[in-house]
Amino acid sequence: MPENAASFLETVMREERVFAPSPEFASRARIKSQEEYENLWNEAQQNPEAFWDKIAQTELHWFQPYSQVLQWNEPFAQWFVGGKTNASYNCLDRHLNTPWRNKAAILWEGEPGDQRTLTYQQLHREVCKFANALKGLGVKKGDVVSIYMPMTPELVIAMLACARIGAVHSVIFAGFSAEAIADRNNDASAKVQLTADAGWRRGKQLPLKETVDAALAKSPSVQKCVVLRRIGNQVNMQEGRDFWWHDLMQDASADCPAEPLDSEHPLYILYTSGSTGKPKGIRHTTAGYNLYVKKTFEWVFDYREEDIFWCTADCGWVTGHSYIVYGPLSAGATQVMYEGAPNWPAEDRFWEIVEKYKVNIFYTAPTAIRAFIKWGDRHVDKHDLSSLRLLGTVGEGINPEAWMWYHRKIGGERCPIVDTWWQTETGGIMMSPLPGAIAAKPGSCTKPLPGVIPAIVKEGGQPVEQGQGGMLCIAKPWPGMLRGIWGDDERYKQQYWSRVPGMYLTGDNARCDKDGYYWIMGRIDDVINVSGHRLSTIEVESALVSHPNVAEAAAVDRPDEVKGQALSVFVIVRDAEPSDELREELRQHVGKEIGAFAKPDEVWFTAALPKTRSGKIMRRLLKDIASGKEEVGDTTTLEDLNVLAKLRAHEE
Repeated sequence: MPENAASFLETVMREERVFAPSPEFASRARIKSQEEYENLWNEAQQNPEAFWDKIAQTELHWFQPYSQVLQWNEPFAQWFVGGKTNASYNCLDRHLNTPWRNKAAILWEGEPGDQRTLTYQQLHREVCKFANALKGLGVKKGDVVSIYMPMTPELVIAMLACARIGAVHSVIFAGFSAEAIADRNNDASAKVQLTADAGWRRGKQLPLKETVDAALAKSPSVQKCVVLRRIGNQVNMQEGRDFWWHDLMQDASADCPAEPLDSEHPLYILYTSGSTGKPKGIRHTTAGYNLYVKKTFEWVFDYREEDIFWCTADCGWVTGHSYIVYGPLSAGATQVMYEGAPNWPAEDRFWEIVEKYKVNIFYTAPTAIRAFIKWGDRHVDKHDLSSLRLLGTVGEGINPEAWMWYHRKIGGERCPIVDTWWQTETGGIMMSPLPGAIAAKPGSCTKPLPGVIPAIVKEGGQPVEQGQGGMLCIAKPWPGMLRGIWGDDERYKQQYWSRVPGMYLTGDNARCDKDGYYWIMGRIDDVINVSGHRLSTIEVESALVSHPNVAEAAAVDRPDEVKGQALSVFVIVRDAEPSDELREELRQHVGKEIGAFAKPDEVWFTAALPKTRSGKIMRRLLKDIASGKEEVGDTTTLEDLNVLAKLRAHEE
């Protein structure tokens, strides 16, 4: 941390535009007004246990009722103590005695264009069969099942089958290396591995089974491997260890009652794609998580029974766990699930899918939105997007200009945008506009959801003054919160609870404006010390992206003999060619937007930025490049290694 880290974080970004929900939208919304939101939030703040108790009684099925809503022994929470439920039952069985049993649960589209529809009844049958197949392989309650699969319905089936029998799933994004899989398998002591022969990505076949074979050579705890035939490639099958998915399913019974599980039984481990250090296995449990993602799905997306919902995330990330699997399916939603890339075979693939399935709610990442802007409006203009009624963003803060493009071009200036802030650790959405109740400000995640009590503090825990930036914490436990790091309680305490007494430290900086709206200012470590001013990277980047010729930008600092720290920015241009004139224009633009002290010392033009596979910019690697280091840090979570080589080639 810099020496003056205890001081507050300055903010220079000013955003005055406000977009209120239309009366028509608000009149039909689940939460219809600011007053209704405030009443709900105050109720949850004043008596959180009574608030969640009332919701849990009706929203989840209980095999056995709980005796206590919350047992809080900081930093360890237990919610709905003594109760027994099952997340697979809540996602499937609860709908089978209703008309929803014949409703589409998943509308699936493969990258090559193949399609499947699974109703709730059909999905239930497939999940029961695969749950029995897992039992046949010796999987028992509490065993860890590692899943490394493409975005096919079988990935969701596998997750729900694990939940059904009390196995703990560990989904690993099907793009990680064999080394990364082995690290996660060994940390979790995984017993069974699920994979596919291969998967599609931008028209290429990813050799998933081959990667898994290399991982299993270093994963001694894994005894069995199940392989889905996705493409039909010939793959190595080791006798006694490897089994074809279809062979196991052929003889499996469709009768598999859901196991009554303790509220705190572990549901899944999800390893964060942190840029350094040993992977952290975030542990989520059954009842509190299931309740939280169901309720936040309904509140934030204002879900209606007739809606078609599409979350573009991969199930390898928490967004897929919470808002493809457990949230929407518990709520009885119909959703689109897409296997491939947004630009295959062309840059309009997402809009083609929206038009084809008449998607009503579209939830994607700011990094994707900035790519759409870079690709050009012509790809959007080919398609009828009039079915859309609500848009969402997830994964990182969205800069105001990208928000405005999304509002105008994709939402036709009629769709509210829910800019959601949350984390793998929080389980579900923590802050977001409720689309019928809260006016949006471009770039702000607006207000905390009912039951979420944020605090913005300096080092040591003292609150900052209104409008100043500081460390974002959560002051009270909530049902969806992580229950620890798998096998490492000490690391859990140190990472999240040691720095600010009595509060969960999110790792993000934020500020709260005069209207009570929250603005995320980037990670605590992503702070630039410019001429004695502490600025967040997101503010410098937003200033750059407000220039008409900038599609995306990343800001980092580097050591400087004279100033201590110099400011380097990496820029992807649009509708222009990189030039010295544009470089100087961008420097002046940042000076105008923020102040002369913030003019970048260097502007690097690049065709791409190094990102993790979940779309987060790896500023640490850019820092190494800007500093002229021969070797850059850990690149195991980097999506495309070629980006680094291209950046190296542009060094000045």
